[in-house]
Amino acid sequence: MNHLWIQLILVAAAVAMALLFVRRWDAANTRAWKRIAFALFVIANVVAILWPSGVTKLATALGVGRGTDLVLYLMVIAMGFLTLNTYLRFRSLEKKITDLARTVAITEGIRHNNDRLDAPVSSDR
Repeated sequence: MNHLWIQLILVAAAVAMALLFVRRWDAANTRAWKRIAFALFVIANVVAILWPSGVTKLATALGVGRGTDLVLYLMVIAMGFLTLNTYLRFRSLEKKITDLARTVAITEGIRHNNDRLDAPVSSDR
């Protein structure tokens, strides 16, 4: 019972993460599987916070040894996924920006060329 304060802080942090995610729930770029994965992540966090011996039992059953080691390994995998996901998203955005810049440049070039060709010819020659 002496660890109740830290459990409350950690559960509050997990709930705050969930609320921040739900605030952007309507974002079109948030895929359904990401929503489900995040919801499961928050639920697993709350369960692990409120029942830490269960994490140790699960780790022992999986052959890891300690619950903290299992959590560390899972967080390394999650961090790798997050890094890869961020990299792929940035790469996609860079491609979209490049395509947009090319489209704008071509459109502006055509407009400029049409303005130049449609201009009245001067008789000063």
